[in-house]
Amino acid sequence: MSTERLAVARATEALTVILSLAVLYGLWAGMAAILQSRELPAPDAVFAFLWNEAVNGELWLHLGMTLLRVAAAFLIAMAIGSAIGIALGRSRLADRLFDPWLILLLNLPALVVIVLAYIWFGLNEVSAIGAVALTKIPNVAVTIREGTRAIDPTLTEMAKVFRFPPGRLLRHVILPQLQPYFAAATRSGIALIWKIVLVVELLGRSNGVGFQIYTYFQFFDVRAILGYSLAFVAVMLLVEMIVVQPLERQATRWRKRDA
Repeated sequence: MSTERLAVARATEALTVILSLAVLYGLWAGMAAILQSRELPAPDAVFAFLWNEAVNGELWLHLGMTLLRVAAAFLIAMAIGSAIGIALGRSRLADRLFDPWLILLLNLPALVVIVLAYIWFGLNEVSAIGAVALTKIPNVAVTIREGTRAIDPTLTEMAKVFRFPPGRLLRHVILPQLQPYFAAATRSGIALIWKIVLVVELLGRSNGVGFQIYTYFQFFDVRAILGYSLAFVAVMLLVEMIVVQPLERQATRWRKRDA
């Protein structure tokens, strides 16, 4: 695709997003004006609350703590899950032994993991981050395991002929072919982890977006609940556009060249 066409495509995509958000804003404002209810505050009231929270620093404190937990749990889940997935994908014996474990963890509700972590290890950051990471590790492991199984065996055999050491085999043969699967695990991981982090904060932390939502829920303050929810969703959308989408395009660029 030429540079001009790419610029036009991106401009069109941006305009489409802006138009969609404008329609959503209009529907929200219209419904709030019709109902005149505390349960559905107007967008202006929500944004005014967010501005006040940003000015006094509360918004940045709680957003920052939630983002730190999301980042820590995501990195732990990706590192451990990827290692497990590669090991299971390359060893049939290990896959047969540990596949029931994966099935168990995949079907274990995140709420149960969080509650047990808090009971066993206390209401602390290690329990909170560990519980979130544990709920995501099996998803990453399954995705990377399937990618490892799909690796071109001829490339692996060629590496063995040239006597690649394990580290070089991993770096130059296995990991490049797993890039699309890492991108998929990253996208699903971020989407899942930040939701679970809010539950962790609601149940056992004294700061963060989830804690704030729970606090304002006790006062039935829908304006504050919507404000903190929208603020964090906006941050995660930025992460999606700045980090996840470029990673996904890089992981699939070889398909465009082959086409």
